[in-house]
Amino acid sequence: MDVRHRGGGWGNQELESYTSRPTNVQITGGDLVITAQQEMYTGPTDNITRNYTSARLKTQTLFAQAYGRFEARIKIPKGQGMWPAFWMLGNDIAANGWPKCGEIDIMENIGREPGINHGSLHGPSSSAPTADLTTTISLPAGQNYSDDFHVYAIEWTPGTVRFYVDSNNYATFTQAQWPANGTWVFDHPFFVILNVAVGGSWPGAPDATTVFPQQMLVDYVRVYTKN
Repeated sequence: MDVRHRGGGWGNQELESYTSRPTNVQITGGDLVITAQQEMYTGPTDNITRNYTSARLKTQTLFAQAYGRFEARIKIPKGQGMWPAFWMLGNDIAANGWPKCGEIDIMENIGREPGINHGSLHGPSSSAPTADLTTTISLPAGQNYSDDFHVYAIEWTPGTVRFYVDSNNYATFTQAQWPANGTWVFDHPFFVILNVAVGGSWPGAPDATTVFPQQMLVDYVRVYTKN
């Protein structure tokens, strides 16, 4: 996977700088480990100073696929302001930009909702910033996704994306459900992204209850095609 240094907020007002340092990303004990740290850091390429560091890995230009099963076994971090994600973007993003390229969010969690996983599709709209289909799956009361590894997956065929946590198919989104003002753009190759953001417009900033460092452990990422 490709790892880039950058601290510009990614359009979400995120508070971290992403780095490729072993402090933030490495293979340990057979797992990919992304570590979010609380530290002052100035990016060597963008010269932006942030108070947090983390890592963002992507397969852009290295691997992309249309359709199939995409899955990862992940143990996520926890705490206010943490925003781990396993997601995908259309490989035409360089030419067409976002959201025209399309976005598939297989796993998103924010720290104030430790027992909730979000699955979403985002694409272009003629009358709003984006057209979206999104839903959640919650663990039983008292259980958090950070407590253990879970398998997060989609099964993607023409016109349909099914979302899974472990063996639970908790949502199925189809082209027929897509908002009338939007364009269905989920019919071309997408690449894979794994990251842990800190702060941002959705999760909010860390607070006095947030403990650092926080880690996301990835046991594996697997992509299948349908025979």
